[in-house]
Amino acid sequence: MSLQSVDPRTGTPFGDVIPETTSDELDQIATAASAAAGAWSLTTGAKRATALRAVADRLDARSGELVEIADRETGLGSMRLAGEVGRSTFQLRMFADLVESGGHLGVTIDHAVPGAPPTGHPDLRRMNVALGPVAVFAASNFPFAFGVPGGDAASALAAGCPVVVKAHPSHPRTSIVAGEVFGDALSAAGAPVGTFAVVHGMEAGRELVLTPAIRAAAFTGSGAGGRALFDLASNRPVPIPFYGELGSVNPVVVTPEGAPDGSLFASAYVDSLTMGTGQFCTNPGLLLVPSGSGLTERITVEASRREPGVLLNAGIVGHLHDEVARLAALPGVRTLLAAPGPTTGGYRAGPVILATDGTAAMAQPELLRTECFGPAAVIVEYASEEELLAVLGLLDGCLVATVHGDEVEPLSATLISTLSGIAGRVLWNDWPTGVAVTAGQHHGGPFPATTNSLHTSVGTAAVLRFLRPVAFQSVPGALLPTALQD
Repeated sequence: MSLQSVDPRTGTPFGDVIPETTSDELDQIATAASAAAGAWSLTTGAKRATALRAVADRLDARSGELVEIADRETGLGSMRLAGEVGRSTFQLRMFADLVESGGHLGVTIDHAVPGAPPTGHPDLRRMNVALGPVAVFAASNFPFAFGVPGGDAASALAAGCPVVVKAHPSHPRTSIVAGEVFGDALSAAGAPVGTFAVVHGMEAGRELVLTPAIRAAAFTGSGAGGRALFDLASNRPVPIPFYGELGSVNPVVVTPEGAPDGSLFASAYVDSLTMGTGQFCTNPGLLLVPSGSGLTERITVEASRREPGVLLNAGIVGHLHDEVARLAALPGVRTLLAAPGPTTGGYRAGPVILATDGTAAMAQPELLRTECFGPAAVIVEYASEEELLAVLGLLDGCLVATVHGDEVEPLSATLISTLSGIAGRVLWNDWPTGVAVTAGQHHGGPFPATTNSLHTSVGTAAVLRFLRPVAFQSVPGALLPTALQD
């Protein structure tokens, strides 16, 4: 099997054919990662930080080349992609600062207390240690920020874990070059051989999850693909953690007082909906508005003014059209704006607006639970606060939920509480397409948004996915890890 780059603007393959990673090659990579695990986990925080910063510096130095390759493979635009490289290098330096400070270790020193339990206890010292080699599945829609040099790889390396990235087939050439930059920089900084590698192909990805040397996996992608890999990881003879980010409908709720200027709101909503041609896991695909507010009509007019945008691959085009057609055929659903049919010579889609009322939505919960990956919105017009809360009670777990309201409305507090029960991030009078990379961030949510809502894939806390706590009891000081010594 082999892969080839495709220009999504034209649908034309280009460049050399890229072979998929064979089973023998994967075995060699996994063996090298396993051999590197001990040495990499025992490097000091300062040395690991130096290596991460070296990778960031080299990515910055070759940003222009990487952006040019990625733009041809993804059609995402040079400005967007340059920003992604910057985000990737920011993340690497952020994790470098974290490990240099030792903040990821979670050190607790509990000196012995004489006497019988429970008051008395032996000397106990606890810290986090690296899990071992980690498999990272790169995303299609963020070739840098969630790709080969993305946050999953950066956080796993910061934790002290070797990383094997399974490249996404939508941008194989980008992945190869980014992987070379990443690996060369780590090697030059003194990282052990086997600390970082990139593999290609669907079967290689499946085998990677099943490889005994792999101790955890991180995934960003479709619900079906993520669930299949999650099941493999869970059913191994020795199961491993699988941190899957699987997408979400990301509801936006407008209260009766929540959109005083309907035209401005409509424009801002459509901006968020169509950003990146809707190819964001935080895309606001479900909008709940008061009946009679006029927002549905204004949004439809605004969306009709937007030109079709480029999608990443033929699979996304087909899935979007299939899901929209299925939802549009349900009773009570009105198609207010239909996407133009498939175009020849490229993968494109324009905005889609479907609308229904609260009664129809409650009768067919799939309207509330289906992610149409792309610039497609389902608008639910609710007749009362009671109906709104009943509709929200049918939602699945999601990555992010938003309230546009007035602070003095009693409903606003109820909505914040309700949505925090189903979402990993709750916004107030803002838009979800944009995830800040910072210590306070949580990018996750209850299933099916993710396979583990306790952890984030963005921000400094992402490193905790690849660490486990170990307690040392009554161990002599000279034998303790350095971080636990007095």
